This record gives sequence, structure tokens and C-alpha cells, in this order.
Amino acid sequence: MNRRTSDYDESDVRIRPSRRGSRPRSKDRPTHEDAVPGMVTAVDRGRYTVLMAAGVGGKGLPERVVLAMKARELGRKGIVVGDEVGLVGDTSGNPDGLARVVRVHPRRSVLRRSADDTDPVERVIVANADQLVIVSALANPEPRPRLIDRCLVAAYDAGLTPLLVLTKADLQDPGPFLANYAPLDVPHVVTSSASQDFEGLEALHERLHGRVSVFVGHSGVGKSTLVNGLVPDARRAIGIVNAVTGRGRHTSSSAVALRLPGGDGWVIDTPGVRSFGLAHVNLERIIVHFPDLEPGTALCPRGCSHDEEECALDAWVASGQAGPAGPSRLESLRRLLQARSGETD
Repeated sequence: MNRRTSDYDESDVRIRPSRRGSRPRSKDRPTHEDAVPGMVTAVDRGRYTVLMAAGVGGKGLPERVVLAMKARELGRKGIVVGDEVGLVGDTSGNPDGLARVVRVHPRRSVLRRSADDTDPVERVIVANADQLVIVSALANPEPRPRLIDRCLVAAYDAGLTPLLVLTKADLQDPGPFLANYAPLDVPHVVTSSASQDFEGLEALHERLHGRVSVFVGHSGVGKSTLVNGLVPDARRAIGIVNAVTGRGRHTSSSAVALRLPGGDGWVIDTPGVRSFGLAHVNLERIIVHFPDLEPGTALCPRGCSHDEEECALDAWVASGQAGPAGPSRLESLRRLLQARSGETD
């Protein structure tokens, strides 16, 4: 005969012993005061290659590369190339050892992009860089000015100094293309398609001296060729341009930081990109990089996008207060604003 629920009492309840034990979980986390500093130079499937300076982590230890994994207490916190981190565990550089990243130090700068202009999720590409090198071929494949504009917006938003590098100048005169960027005062370097263009490489090396520079560009523009010329031991794979589509083949699968010979700077090579979403960028941060136009925005109506009929910048420029280059500067500003909003793609 079945018993009613009301007939049960506590003696009928069986308590299953906990497998975790009775020890209460502590909210305290280890401080890892003994963590030693290093710089992330590569990321591959949850493993981080970290460069540690000589003498760090123990007397007499040389400069060395340490393989590490992320500690559980960091949770979902992302770690990217360029991050300065703290390590515990085996930091001797033993190829069979594995350290743990237990700390990510505050970033001085962050280069990021979104998948497209409607995606609010930011994807951090590189941390702690101070220069964005935008590489574009003048021919084979044809240059993509709108992608360059988007990279410029990303550089301004991240507080990085932009540098425009034009390759394959032996195939096309760079003058007309550079004229489009003259009002922006973007520094530039011109190189040929020859892998041993020493004159172009020397000029580029001078611009990289003492900096952490991120190289971006779509596939086939000669980015990896430049990196191999600057860092001969890099051995970055070089792709070819498809004769039908005019597009290059992706050869770099992940970002990697490479030190320039002599130790006077860093080059971070990134995979070729075909889009650069800017959904995360605040339009007002672009205006700051046009100090000759920014005062005129004070007369704009509230919420002005600076690319509409009511914008006060037109009258400001027409009055001559922005200087003789005002009209071309305003055109460049609006081109970047349109690049951010996706109207030019």
C-alpha cells in the first residue's frame, strides 16, 4: 500500500554525502606577489608565448621564451599580443615547461575592431602599440581607399600614430593616390615590389625606430614581404594575388610580435583583413584629430553628425577660419565619418 506524502518524516530522507567535502570555499584569491613580468608575443589556441627579459625571475637567467596558459582566476579576460603579463610556475624557458598567466597589466593602448558596423562586440587585435602601419599596394591588387580610411579612424580612436606604407610603386605612380591623403598630414613611406628594396626598407625602419608598430592591410599587398625584409629571421609566409579575383591569399593566421634587429623596436604582423568594422568608435573622438576644424563644431546643433545640412562647419570653413586647407580638410573629415558609418562601402 502506498504511503501518503504526509506520512513521511525526516528519518525517511537519505542525505547523499557531498563529493566536494565539508571545507568551506574561501573567497580569498592568491595575490601572486612572486609573479614575474613578460610580454606576450604570440597566441595560439589557448597557449601564450611570452618573452621574458634577462635576469627576470632569477639571477643569471638569460632572455628567454616561455610557454604559458591562462590561470583560471582570470576568468574570461582576454589576452592578446602585446599584453604585459605576470607569470608563475616554470618560467625558466624549459621547452617542456608550462607557466601560468596570473596577471594582465593595464594596457596603454588597445587596437580593436568589430566584425562589421552593426556588431557592437569589440575584438581586441593588439595591446600596448603606439603606431599603426597601414600597408596598401598601388597595383596588383588595386588599393582600397575606404579600408585605409577605416584603419585611420581605428588609429585615431586608439590613440595610435598612423603611418601609410605604399608598396609596388614600380607598378604605379604613388603621387595621385597620396594626394587624397595630403590634407590629413598622414606620414607615408613608398616602397617597390622588389623584396630587396633597401632604400624603401631603410626609410621604413627609421619610422619604426623605438616604437611598437602594428602592420595591417588586406591580403596580397606585400605586408609579409616587408616584415621579412625588416626582420630576416621572421620567415613569414608570402602569398600570391589571384589573377581572377585580384585578391591575395591569407598567409598569416595569427598576430605575432617580432623584434627589429638591434632591439630598437617591435613589429606586430597581423593576418590580412578584408573588412574593418568600426561600430565601437565614438564619432567625437575623430573630430579631435582635426584641431583646425574642431572649434567650428561649437556652433553645431546638438547631436550634429557633422555631415548634414545644419552642420556649422560649412560656414566655419567658408569664413576662412580653418585656413586655406579648410575645404579639403573638411572633405577628409567627412570621408572618415562616412567610413565609420558605413556609407562609403
